[in-house]
Amino acid sequence: MLRPYRPSDLPELVAAVRESHRSIGRWMAWARPDFSDSDGAGWLDHCARGWQSGTAFEFGIFDRETGAFIGAAGLNGLHPVHPFCNLGYWVRSSCQGQGAASAAVRALSRHAFDRLKLARVEIVVAEGNTASLAVARRCGAHHEGLLRHRIRGTDGSAWDAHMFSLIPA
Repeated sequence: MLRPYRPSDLPELVAAVRESHRSIGRWMAWARPDFSDSDGAGWLDHCARGWQSGTAFEFGIFDRETGAFIGAAGLNGLHPVHPFCNLGYWVRSSCQGQGAASAAVRALSRHAFDRLKLARVEIVVAEGNTASLAVARRCGAHHEGLLRHRIRGTDGSAWDAHMFSLIPA
């Protein structure tokens, strides 16, 4: 289940990031073992501001039955002129490989096309991030190529990244 974050999600968000720093920290610099309540509160505030301004739509991924925090996914980088955005996702270590990221990608791409009226959703994945590459492929995203020095890596250097796109059916 996807839903916007609530302030009460803070403890589970922090616990999930700390749990997952080994699996996602290689790709996301903020995913550190010392991720703090302050870090999490800053993220929740950032997400709320994105929703208010219409510049980003970040969601928590929650277990439909238990309500447990599974991960996160969002639409961000909405272009002010051209109708496209970026779609990103991560899943906590203990829940990886169970289809949560793929379900989030499918739901958020529908939201982008049906509600936001976008024409294109981009998924940018660092070279070597096999788990995220598999999610993009599993969701039917079109691989457009490997872009040189497309993203800033966790070490501060420019990394190559795969560009995938989804368009309305």
